[in-house]
Order: sequence, then structure tokens, then C-alpha cells
Amino acid sequence: MERVIVLTSGKGGVGKTTTTANLAMALARAGHKVVAIDADIGLRNLDVVLGLENRIVYSLVDVVDGACRLKQALVKDKRVENLFLLPAAQTRTKDAVRPDQMKALCDELRADFDFVLVDSPAGIEGGFQNAASGADEALVVTTPDMSAVRDADRIIGMLESLDKHPIRLIVNRLRPNMVREGNMLDVSDVLDILAIDLIGVVPEDDNVVTSTNKGEPLTLNSISPAARAFDNISRRLVGEEVPFLEVDDMTSGGFMARIRRALGLKG
Repeated sequence: MERVIVLTSGKGGVGKTTTTANLAMALARAGHKVVAIDADIGLRNLDVVLGLENRIVYSLVDVVDGACRLKQALVKDKRVENLFLLPAAQTRTKDAVRPDQMKALCDELRADFDFVLVDSPAGIEGGFQNAASGADEALVVTTPDMSAVRDADRIIGMLESLDKHPIRLIVNRLRPNMVREGNMLDVSDVLDILAIDLIGVVPEDDNVVTSTNKGEPLTLNSISPAARAFDNISRRLVGEEVPFLEVDDMTSGGFMARIRRALGLKG
């Protein structure tokens, strides 16, 4: 079944675009045909993270304006056969694409792709609602700090009002040492606040910065902790039962014990 998934966050800087790029790469390497849409019009970055910025001719806005055909705007990744990018426009505003246009675009892409991943602007303004309009389900990305979690809670409420289901959570940039010291929320705290299903936990990893600067998502060829975490999320998306990584012991009960308690699991 073709799936259209919007990736969003309550605030910027939590790693939403990096997550989109890494999940798109991981799914494509697993044999799924994937298109990543950069819907953050005016602030496009997905092309840079994917290393495709030098090959862009047309944008998402050109497609909906009728300046080109959809296939002309799709940028094919030469490293992985099944991965494509539909880039955002840099010189337009976020209202350049209406919700009905985004929905029509996503519906057209369903015919050719297994996964359509929509990288949404952060926040709850019109740009987010336009980006989410064509999606069936959602991944909410947050870091484990109170301001990001609070803003994620607002986004979840908006997604529920838009009838996007399932809505699942990715906790990004987790730093076990800060959790142990009581300077960062742990995963169970975040789950208690947001009350949605957890699909992945990504540890803080210096390799993310390096991969972004090189335009090579970690899931292309890395075995770093973040790469493994992103790969596991992609596997859970397709229904595999993948255990959560033992990032570190965060409390006397241990990280996995707290995850299990938060998910209502035994053992």
C-alpha cells in the first residue's frame, strides 16, 4: 500500500529534515521506491542534506503552477536507484502551495511510489497545514527538552484535528549523560507528556553534522549509532518488530526498562 507520511515538529532545530533524509535513504536502500518532498518553501534544506542541491532545475511550486510536469521536477538520486527528491522553491513563501494542490500532488505520486515523505515546515502555521494536507499519517520529531516537547504537543493536537493517523513519535538527539544528571527529559517522561506511540529514539551523534555537510545521509553507508537508529525506524515503518537500541543506562532501572514501562510492556 502506498503511504504518504508527513514529518513535522513543533519547533525548528530538532532534526526533522535530517530525519526525513535518513528515513528516505534507508527505505530506498531496502528496496522501496521513495520520494521525499521538501515542503518548507522559502527555507529549503532537504536537497542539501541529501546532497542533491546541484541538480535542481524545477521545484514543487513550478509543478503546482503548471510551469513543468511532475516528472521533470523530480531529482533522482544516482547513489540509490529508488530514491527521488521533489525540492522546495527558495524564492517563494509558504502559502505558494494550497492544501488542495498538495493533496492532488501527493495523490499523483501514490501511483508511482511506495513511500511519499513530506518534510513539513516547523510550527503550526499555514505552511504546516499545507504540507500535511496530502498525508495519511504523521511522524512527529522532538528533542527531549521541555520547550520542544511542549511545542510537539501542540502539533499533535493539530494533526489529530486534521485526522492524520497513526501519529508516531521520534525522540531525537538523546544525550544519556544529561538524562542521568537530570538535565534532560528521558524517553518515558516525553511519552507521558505526549501520549502517542514511540517509533524511534535517535542518540546524539557527531556523525550527523559530518554527514549533513557532505550531503550523505548516515543511512547511505554508516554504522554509527544514529545511522542504526534511523535504519531501525525505517524497518518499524514497514511493520518489522525491531527492539529499541540500548543507548545507555539512564537510571537504576535502565533505559530499556523505562521504555517498556512507558509502553506498558512486561519484562
